[in-house]
Amino acid sequence: MAAATKGDSVKIHYTGTLNDGTVFDSSAGREPLGFTLGSGQVIPGFDEAVLGMSHGESKKVTIPADKAYGEYKKELVMPVPKNQVPAEINPEVGQKLQLQGPNGQPMMVVVVAINDDHIMLDANPPLAGKELTFEIELVEIS
Repeated sequence: MAAATKGDSVKIHYTGTLNDGTVFDSSAGREPLGFTLGSGQVIPGFDEAVLGMSHGESKKVTIPADKAYGEYKKELVMPVPKNQVPAEINPEVGQKLQLQGPNGQPMMVVVVAINDDHIMLDANPPLAGKELTFEIELVEIS
């Protein structure tokens, strides 16, 4: 049976968990995830895990943070003066906001703290700094 190689289009079913067993994402009850191996459509460690798998094969892999969403970067937590927040936004801790990044691209941030003068925004990906475990089943190679 042929193994999945770089450039192949694949479809997989998966369940992703954190070290404490919390499921953060899964294709259960949905169509399988489709992507092209080696194209950068998924995190590097996930791409590497699927590479070499055969149709119908299942495996469980643990991906370190540096091959997932990267390490948590304190410099991506930034204070914003409240007077720079648009009046129609009433920030609350945990709220997700979309800002314009330095190159004009959209950037998601989370409000992590609020004080009298500033709101603290965290631009780290939600899974940054976390080791991720995936149960993967390769269901199609084309």
